[in-house]
Amino acid sequence: MPRATYNDILPSASSALGLTFDKEVGRNMNLDVLDVSIFDGHTVLPANRISIRDGIIAEISTGAAAEPSEHTITATGKLITPGFVDAHVHTTFGGQESLACNLSEAQGLEASLEVIRDYVTATTAGTATADGTSDDSWVTGGGWSMADFPGGAPTAVILDELSPDRPVILLSADHHSAWVNTRAMDLAGLDASTPTPPGGVIEKDEAGAPTGCLHESAMDLVSAHVPAATDDDIRAGLLAGQSYLHAFGVTAWMDAIVGDYSGHRSPFDAYIEAEDTGDLTAEVVGSLWWPRDVDDIDAQVAALLDQRRTHGAFRTTSVKFMLDGIVESRTAAMSAEYSCACGGFGTSYFTRDHLHRAFAALDAAGFDIHCHAIGDAAIKAALDAFEAIGNSVRRHHIAHVQVVDPVDIGRFAQLGITANLQALWACHDQQLLDLNLPYLGTERSRWLYPFRSFADAGTRLAMGSDWPVSTPNPWEAIHVAVNRSHPDAGDPAPLLPEQAIDLTTALRAYTSSSAHLLRSEANGTIRTGQIANLALASADPFALAPGRLAEVHNEMTIAGGRIVHDAIAAERQS
Repeated sequence: MPRATYNDILPSASSALGLTFDKEVGRNMNLDVLDVSIFDGHTVLPANRISIRDGIIAEISTGAAAEPSEHTITATGKLITPGFVDAHVHTTFGGQESLACNLSEAQGLEASLEVIRDYVTATTAGTATADGTSDDSWVTGGGWSMADFPGGAPTAVILDELSPDRPVILLSADHHSAWVNTRAMDLAGLDASTPTPPGGVIEKDEAGAPTGCLHESAMDLVSAHVPAATDDDIRAGLLAGQSYLHAFGVTAWMDAIVGDYSGHRSPFDAYIEAEDTGDLTAEVVGSLWWPRDVDDIDAQVAALLDQRRTHGAFRTTSVKFMLDGIVESRTAAMSAEYSCACGGFGTSYFTRDHLHRAFAALDAAGFDIHCHAIGDAAIKAALDAFEAIGNSVRRHHIAHVQVVDPVDIGRFAQLGITANLQALWACHDQQLLDLNLPYLGTERSRWLYPFRSFADAGTRLAMGSDWPVSTPNPWEAIHVAVNRSHPDAGDPAPLLPEQAIDLTTALRAYTSSSAHLLRSEANGTIRTGQIANLALASADPFALAPGRLAEVHNEMTIAGGRIVHDAIAAERQS
């Protein structure tokens, strides 16, 4: 994963065209993109040129510009789109993990173990403190896949062989589970006598001893003992994450948790500092975290109002609720029991009364509400709470929408609730095959990711990646949305192919419709007079067979009127 900061990436991108930028001065880019197909956020335009002057889209037309720019790109056979808007991502969390023990690129258990081994070796000084811990202390990071372990639960024994002395806590790719070693459990005082916290799961052996895998709120039993990240750590994570997203053509996003969560400190101050210094090159809406243990709803709303920012590149006009967990750990909230031997209905973090009162108070206070809901019971609970509000002008939405009772599909459009899709998951990947379908059973497995049903019902669709849970590459997600399969999936057969959506619908979801959730005027569309936020794709996907969409990749990103990523600079210079 790239670890470049703004100062690393901007000079190289700009110098490729002989342009000079000064983040303190602002936009001064002049550029003509010629012979290019143009998707404006809604449709493909009958034009083939975009002219940018002083960082502003000055003209969308055909042929050469009346007054050509000194700097041009001929993009024959390529597509330019609005910069992608990721409607659900954890930019600072992902960035921080990329700078720690990063398992997100490891394929399979052996590759993950090799990454961990190398990281521990590289970061251990070789001396110990009086209490036996290494001078380098905790090993943190994450990105492991539940599909690599029986039942989705890794054990401490494996980590103990790699790091017997230093405590280790590694979050799963989905951030709903933690893998810890024995040293970490000892420091946390976690043993067979430790009560399971509400909403959590502690994996245990037959004797009742914890085995090293913690789900949901149980993660906090260990993460509470990890030294807090410094301000510099969080800022470095933000800049690394921003650089990574820009590489995929993302110019705006909704940070899905701005608050203290599972050992991560809130990135709120880091975002403000980055905006103040000019290092924030994207438009961001932060979803302020609604803790699971709120007792006084009015006091919590007042506290969030103190953090609300309604103007600028970083705004906090959204509030995030995590209503349930995930299917893999049987913590997604279900209306009927899981089909596996363990049974159960999953975890609902809030009571019906709490949701109704909290949603009403936040709506009245002017916040948009952003829900994590995986199971059909969680989705139904969110819709019920939105319905109780009555008519609302807010832009509320439900992310993930994995297992949706068909009777609830039409309610999204009726209530004006956006379905925020993480489309990459809607395929037969190994985790779905091993840890979802067996737990859901036949009937509920027909309810998975009903994208086409949403679209046919008139529901507004947005898209996000949930990175670092999965890649932030929009083209891979779009490929799955259109094909309901992925080239690297465990089973190439399409998942419920009747739920596929067309390319135009998918592109709208990842651009203009996601920008709608952010209340963005600068992102999601291409129009004259607008600040240039653009992504140049390597090919025109409308000219490709649907099964080749995953081959498309981003070549250039322009954010805020400046080039922030350029993958073909050397090619043009030669």
